[in-house]
Amino acid sequence: MNQLDEKSWDIFLKKYPDSHLLQTSRWGELKQSFGWRVRRILKNNQTGAQILLRPLPLGFHIAYIPKGPIGPDWNDLWIEIDQICNQERVIFLKVEPDEWIISGQRVDVLSNQGFRLSKHPIQPSQTILVDITGSETEILGRMKQKTRYNIRLATKRGVIVQISKQLDEFYRLMEVTGERDNFGVHSIDYYRKCYELFNPRGECELLVATYEGQILGGLMVFARGKRAWYFYGASSNQYRDLMPTYLLQWEAIRWAKSHDCVSYDLWGIPDEEEEYLESEFTKRNTGLWGVYRFKRGFGGIINRSAGSWDRVYQPILYQFYRWWLSRTQ
Repeated sequence: MNQLDEKSWDIFLKKYPDSHLLQTSRWGELKQSFGWRVRRILKNNQTGAQILLRPLPLGFHIAYIPKGPIGPDWNDLWIEIDQICNQERVIFLKVEPDEWIISGQRVDVLSNQGFRLSKHPIQPSQTILVDITGSETEILGRMKQKTRYNIRLATKRGVIVQISKQLDEFYRLMEVTGERDNFGVHSIDYYRKCYELFNPRGECELLVATYEGQILGGLMVFARGKRAWYFYGASSNQYRDLMPTYLLQWEAIRWAKSHDCVSYDLWGIPDEEEEYLESEFTKRNTGLWGVYRFKRGFGGIINRSAGSWDRVYQPILYQFYRWWLSRTQ
């Protein structure tokens, strides 16, 4: 079994410069700093996977491959992955491939390998991808008219977006946003570690929007290869009429474009058909519905992931896990 350290894994990833950020060694190190263990395997020097292991009581684990495996032939990996999962007393392995459902090919590979489609994804099932090729005028032209108006309004009224290192202030706004919109946030140490891992490599930036010296919002934007992602964002309850979040997203897109990215992933909308989303978004504000109203304006295309797939090693414990999920959701 060819298991790799961080340096060797990074050398392998050079063959796949557009592989997902969540398969990088930095992401593995981030998760390792907050309770996960990491194993990285390579087969035939062409196909590999970074596996995250979450310890549970009595020596059991949950295993997770986010946005992987990487490479052309996944079939060769499963025997070695099974060995790791059996050694680590894994209850089940969750795989969320870096594939869109329109391709379909990887879905068949997983179903043929004994995986079952899960109703409990970890990463968002749907997102909006914004095409950021062409000139800034062309990118703006693909947006909704109201979004372009709000970007101009924020600038006209004196909102300024700039690069910042004020992670404490960003975290304060994350807490405000989480309480307002009813979602959980990581600890300040998590965001700080994330920034420290990715920013020195030019793969992450913290942008903040200010008005008369007061920070109204912030976001962390990430880039790898030709893709960029908006993972974390926050905004104040004050001066929301100045539309700082619209200008923040525009400047994040400009940052991504300056890093030679061609797409900007807005990372998470309700898991519903587009027709239903469009018919309901003006009536609903809970959960991801509010962010859909916001994100749809940037002119992207809805993409559905190839799904969340579970490979079960401990059937009885897996059934208990599913029962526990049904009680907590």
